[in-house]
Amino acid sequence: MEAEKVDKNPHKWTSTSEFEEDSANYEDAEAKPQVLVGAGNSTPAELTKIRLIRAIVEAKDPSAKEADDLMIRRFLRARDLDIEKSSAMFLKYLKWRRSCVPNGFISESEIPNELAQEKVYMQGVDKKGRPIGVAFGAKHYQNPDGLDEFKRLVAYVLDKVTSRIPPGQEKFVAVADLRGWRYANSDVRGYLAALSILQDYYPERLGKLYIVHAPSIFMTVWKMIYPFIDNKTKRKIMFVEKSKIKSTLMEEIDESQIPEIYGGPLPLVLIQDS
Repeated sequence: MEAEKVDKNPHKWTSTSEFEEDSANYEDAEAKPQVLVGAGNSTPAELTKIRLIRAIVEAKDPSAKEADDLMIRRFLRARDLDIEKSSAMFLKYLKWRRSCVPNGFISESEIPNELAQEKVYMQGVDKKGRPIGVAFGAKHYQNPDGLDEFKRLVAYVLDKVTSRIPPGQEKFVAVADLRGWRYANSDVRGYLAALSILQDYYPERLGKLYIVHAPSIFMTVWKMIYPFIDNKTKRKIMFVEKSKIKSTLMEEIDESQIPEIYGGPLPLVLIQDS
């Protein structure tokens, strides 16, 4: 697993408010709203680099021909328009996909133990039409057989959520609910594996991550994870106070689309049933 340290002193804060103040210093290169028609809103420089990357990766891996320009552009933007780094990242993705998702999708039969924990749900869309996923940290426990099944679950969830992204959007929204989270639920290796999959193989897909009901003991684990979160992703994470969950969600999600557990009308639907 490749991860890049981005903070020389990740232990300087001990509360969620300090984390938010710190992460606000990172610029979000994608703060502007996107309206996508193909790759039509790409800059001339991006269009040129997309063509160059396509030529490079198709020469090394013919399966790259199946990728559209939007996919290549996400990898390009994830590496700040660096052609060499973007090409290497995309080739790594293609290799991972063949190895970990050889059939093109993860079936429920490949992740029975992870699904049995009923910890991931998908419900509603935000005001931009981006699908919303909800994960419950207190329902997660380390898999005694190792990380493989959990990694397959992460790919399954990300595939399912991204498949619901409508034309004109490229991202999804997530809520990480840590109500009842204890050290028994702690799984740093699992968290880092999930982060690596998201950042390395689904770049530029996360639009927003709300972390709610975070207990103070979680910050100990968070400080271990924080150095591995890239700068753009940090800017998209928001810790939300218990008393402000609904009002915060409603800034970007219509009340009709908010799950009932946060004061809205929608019942949660398990990811495998959505």
